Amino acid sequence: MAKAIWNKALLAESSRTQEVEGNQYFPQDSLHSEFLQASDHTSVCSWKGTAHYYHVVVNGRKNENAAWYYPEPKAAAANIKNYVAFWKGVDVQP
Repeated sequence: MAKAIWNKALLAESSRTQEVEGNQYFPQDSLHSEFLQASDHTSVCSWKGTAHYYHVVVNGRKNENAAWYYPEPKAAAANIKNYVAFWKGVDVQP
């Protein structure tokens, strides 16, 4: 079972992750959304599409844009639509 942990908080846990480019993408229903705060930040991947971001906030500490997802991915990345991946110090255990 894959897990995402930051600042001693469990952000997500699932046996249904999708791995893309070495990143574990967690399904929406596995997220502990109380730790996620919407961000206005976006980035573009040539084959996945436009990524949107969340800040991760735990115990008053904020990790800006530490999670991302593709709400409308290109066809090649359809399997990660609305799945969320983490970085920037988030410990992801596959």
